[in-house]
Amino acid sequence: TQVLRKSLQKGLVLSTGSFLVYEAHKLIFGFAEVHASFKVEEVIEQADYLYGSGETEKLYRLLVQHKNSDDAELLWRLARASRDLAQLSSTSAEEKKQLTYDSLQYAKKALEKNESNSAAHKWFGICLSDVGDYEGIKTKIGNAIVIKEHFQRAIELNPKDATTIHLIGIWCYSFAEMPWYQRKIAATLFATPPTSTFQEALRYFHMAEEADPNFYSKNLLFLGKTYLKLNNKKMALLWLSKAKEYPAQTEEDKQVR
Repeated sequence: TQVLRKSLQKGLVLSTGSFLVYEAHKLIFGFAEVHASFKVEEVIEQADYLYGSGETEKLYRLLVQHKNSDDAELLWRLARASRDLAQLSSTSAEEKKQLTYDSLQYAKKALEKNESNSAAHKWFGICLSDVGDYEGIKTKIGNAIVIKEHFQRAIELNPKDATTIHLIGIWCYSFAEMPWYQRKIAATLFATPPTSTFQEALRYFHMAEEADPNFYSKNLLFLGKTYLKLNNKKMALLWLSKAKEYPAQTEEDKQVR
């Protein structure tokens, strides 16, 4: 009665029964919200452990159960896991294609749920690039500027993310070595086609290494490859040797070796 009196004093015209129902509703749904939040954190913790352990298939099976989630942290991890599964040599060509398109949708949804999520921008850029492999050179070049914009936005949101800095280096490397016929296609798509140089690519690869030394076998590989393009064999040998000696924990590490 005392609780009801206080509620009425605040201008709430509720019957005792409806008030109790209202309070019970708040209690139950408040608990549900806390429980849901706790569950998301728990799944993310499990996912990060599996990712660190190189358990690609287990990680995908865990996260795909949450593909309808509205949580950007879960969704970008699912995009990454889908892409990683697509990269496995044991994955069939048909499954690889489906996973590649799925990964883009998960990354896109992650961005829609949280535009300020650095990892969502990064994985959207990666997955958009992968889809371009199935849609032809015109689409791939046409998406190039969008991809770079998402990588740059990711770095703005997280300046110490070595992986995204590396990806801009890859972007620069790809345009620096683009063959003449692809440049011709690019010229038809853009008034000013995207271009880059091996020197610019090298700068980003070194920036990535400075942000997080020895973080990624592929960054070591591309440091070596870029020095080869610049005809500096001594530095190329240094970085390629580091890439070869890098502990092969993932499928990609094995490919790099």
